[in-house]
Amino acid sequence: MSRSRNHRRIGVAVLPALTFALVTPLSAASADAPGTDAPPAPPSRQPVATGYGGAVSTVDPDASRTAIEVLRRGGNAMDAAVAAGATLGVTEPYVAAIGGGGYMTYYDAKTRRVYALDGRETAPAKMTETSFVDPATGKAIPMDQAVTSGLSVGVPGTVAQWELGLRRFGSRDLRTLLKPAIKIAERGFVVDQEFRDQTATNEARFRDILPTRALFLPGGKLPEVGSTFRNPDLARTYRELGERGPRWLYEGQLGKDVVRTVKRPPVDPASTRNVRPGLMETRDLRAYKALSKKPTRVTYRGLDVYGMPPSSSGGSTVGEALNILGNFRLGANDPVRTLHYYLEASKLAYADRGRYVGDPAKVDVPLDELLSTGFARERACLIKAGQAATAPVAPGSPDGGYTPCIPPGQATRALAYEGPQTTHLVVADKWGNVVAYNVTIEQFGGSGLTVPGRGFLLNNELTDFSLQPPAPGAAPDPNLPGPGKRPRSSMAPTVVLKDGRPMLAVGTPGGSTIITTVLQILLNRIDLGMDLPTALAAPRATQRNTPAVFAEAAFIKLYGEALTARGHKLEPFPGPPAGVIGAATGLEILRPGLVQAVAEPTRRGGGAALVVNPAR
Repeated sequence: MSRSRNHRRIGVAVLPALTFALVTPLSAASADAPGTDAPPAPPSRQPVATGYGGAVSTVDPDASRTAIEVLRRGGNAMDAAVAAGATLGVTEPYVAAIGGGGYMTYYDAKTRRVYALDGRETAPAKMTETSFVDPATGKAIPMDQAVTSGLSVGVPGTVAQWELGLRRFGSRDLRTLLKPAIKIAERGFVVDQEFRDQTATNEARFRDILPTRALFLPGGKLPEVGSTFRNPDLARTYRELGERGPRWLYEGQLGKDVVRTVKRPPVDPASTRNVRPGLMETRDLRAYKALSKKPTRVTYRGLDVYGMPPSSSGGSTVGEALNILGNFRLGANDPVRTLHYYLEASKLAYADRGRYVGDPAKVDVPLDELLSTGFARERACLIKAGQAATAPVAPGSPDGGYTPCIPPGQATRALAYEGPQTTHLVVADKWGNVVAYNVTIEQFGGSGLTVPGRGFLLNNELTDFSLQPPAPGAAPDPNLPGPGKRPRSSMAPTVVLKDGRPMLAVGTPGGSTIITTVLQILLNRIDLGMDLPTALAAPRATQRNTPAVFAEAAFIKLYGEALTARGHKLEPFPGPPAGVIGAATGLEILRPGLVQAVAEPTRRGGGAALVVNPAR
């Protein structure tokens, strides 16, 4: 399809500021033609790379290549992480964009300390605990209507987080680090099956949003596998962001464009979809700050495990579960017993997560007690070696007064909705700095709202709040919406130190399954003695204090019968995507200077692990 035909078909008179993605067939002849900006070759993927000089693992070959090139040119781990994150905004636009936010843990080799950078989105100042409640019914609006709306859009934090990370730890400026992503957005990337499937998942709602339809369904069609997808709007946005700096979003015209899109969603007049306007104002963007925080830390089997503190529940819940598991001898000689304790510890930690964890700037989170060994012992005493507890189990009392055992309770809160999609990357550089970074717009396609003429989708992170207040007399909910509040997350970028030096970094997408995936990978590596590639590829199960354990088919085949005999009820993981839990990335420092980067071999099409200088 030519550009002129594409413009005639969509009709630029409707949105004069809007230009479009271009999807063209991949042509070997054009790729070889001299003097042309040749379309890219189909990317190659490898799940494991071992070598020196730096390493990276992401879900996408273009993003991994971007990070490696930054490292080759003398950039450090923070520089590479930001450049890779920007590239993912081009090649993984449904899960990563400057319209979203994220969390980052960073090991600084100079200070030998771990830092946590919080770029989580915030609710507008006008948001209240009943903003998602339909006054006509007194009930929360349907989840699909909450997601595809301006109401779900939180103030984006990614750009502010990049600015904070580069100012604190980077060696390159944002303008320089955006250049690889700009080139890919202009030149295009090859559409694979995963990108087409993610587009197809969103097709119905994308068709109802004019700029989203124009960008991701050019010519009104799904992009074909093997075609080249270009996003010139995003290239221009990145270029201007590099020139003007982050204030262009938080105090300038780009921010005004975001607010206009949130308050007046650009819905096709012919659509019958109820797309509610949002509450965001430009003053909400001016008020946004990315935060530098003290990470969570627990000691497990002699290793120091660092994670993301609230507003994320990742560090606290992974940490609490590890503290509980630390009360038991686990090992590869009896993997079923080890997995039984993993599922039971997860069950208990999720109960406490739901009751106590929220934005610490707005609610009192007893973080120190949740991560105390006394509380862990009190919770561990509830686990029976041969019998799974009936879920949901009740939360404990992290009050500082711990007894050897407490009787199991009855009341608990049901597992809240949390969009299952984000992305994670890890980077290590030649100086020993390490980054674990989750970046997200919440679920595949976020809110579905594309900022006209800007080439990126806005998040739906505010649906991570509990959409309805608890009934009178029920336990308080720490995760209700509120002005300026960060919704609770499960993102868990994790860094593990051994004797004060980095050993592992790991993380994953997957909504509330993030915590169990990270926990299971750590358990596989530390207790079951797997190497990191095996630990990351192993079949997964997730227990989030629900009546059933949801698991991948291979996990059920290997362990289903034995775990069922202990009282666990296993069911196939419903997704999305069905049957697949997470898409993790990790790295391990095998010895000083020698790093192994690890990505998924098959989940979601596999990831891309690279090193600067491969080991021979």
